[in-house]
Amino acid sequence: MPWKEATLLTLRKEFVHLADQPNANMSQLCRRFGISRKTGYKWLRRWREEGVEGLKDRSRRPHHSPNQTSPSVEQQVLETYEQYNEWGARKLRARMKRMIREGSLAMSPEQLPAASTILRILKRHGTWEPRDYGPGADAATERFERDRPNALWQLDFKGEFSLDDGSLCYPMTLLDDHSRFNLGLRACPDMRRSTVKKHLTGIFTRYGLPEELLADNGPPWGSGLRTDDNRPYYTQLGVWLMRLGIRLIHSRPLHPQSHGKNERFNGTLKAELLYYEHFRDLEHAQQRFDWWRDRYNLERPHQSLNDQIPMDRYTSSRRAFPETLPPVEYGPDDQVRSVDAGGAIYYQGGKYQVGKAFIGSGSRAPTKR
Repeated sequence: MPWKEATLLTLRKEFVHLADQPNANMSQLCRRFGISRKTGYKWLRRWREEGVEGLKDRSRRPHHSPNQTSPSVEQQVLETYEQYNEWGARKLRARMKRMIREGSLAMSPEQLPAASTILRILKRHGTWEPRDYGPGADAATERFERDRPNALWQLDFKGEFSLDDGSLCYPMTLLDDHSRFNLGLRACPDMRRSTVKKHLTGIFTRYGLPEELLADNGPPWGSGLRTDDNRPYYTQLGVWLMRLGIRLIHSRPLHPQSHGKNERFNGTLKAELLYYEHFRDLEHAQQRFDWWRDRYNLERPHQSLNDQIPMDRYTSSRRAFPETLPPVEYGPDDQVRSVDAGGAIYYQGGKYQVGKAFIGSGSRAPTKR
């Protein structure tokens, strides 16, 4: 039977003493000790050359490893990780692959280690720092995707946080559903309509208009819910978006997964920036937001995009932002009534509440005959 671990050295000593005698029958000895002739001759040779030390187990690690990662490649892995130390090994490898293709990493594609090897390198050098980012970092995403850029944008406010100067920052995020391209990441002092409208105007001017805009059920964009008498609830911001030809839709109440991609983006923002940085004031926060946004859009590989970056899949909208709002158009059979200061219209002796959002510019609501 094969040699047992507990008596291994003793059995080897007995074997080599017997095998080293004159006229020893090597084949018979090997059968009795339950080993092959090749193994028997190996131990006898080591005994004659090294004595008892030769009978001890040796490291199975090869003296030469042709597939071992070269020191220069290991150094490039460490230097790249120093720039992107909030990423895992797979994402780091995808980034290095792109850097090789762009010529910013002096390495051939054949030299690029596997993700598992990169992880071993980081652990061996003591630089690997797995982090616990708490709830939200791995928010679930809804598995749907529009088939083209600008078909749907997702708008949200990330939870507010305190700045060093004592004020609050409300990060406003806007994401293209198809490409995950971040169209806007703004450090806002509040969530007021005027603040949101100002930032959306800048974003619309740069990238054009989406077909639909998905928001949650909070202020200032209104709610997908209805009033007590089952009428849609509109805000001035929602009416402004309607005037621009953007269909405003709302996520289901208490179902953040329907806002999944933006929830996932907010988790990534927290994990890679907000988790470990402090900001002096809003200006400093916006500077860091701009830096991280460039990295997210132009450098960070996305597993859901087959390790592409968002910019690979995004193109700006052909629908330009108008300098002035287009006029409200009514059909030939519509009767137009002005909305009064209370948000109501009057028709055939009846009063109908349509909402204060329609007061002012474009505040005339149609009624059918």
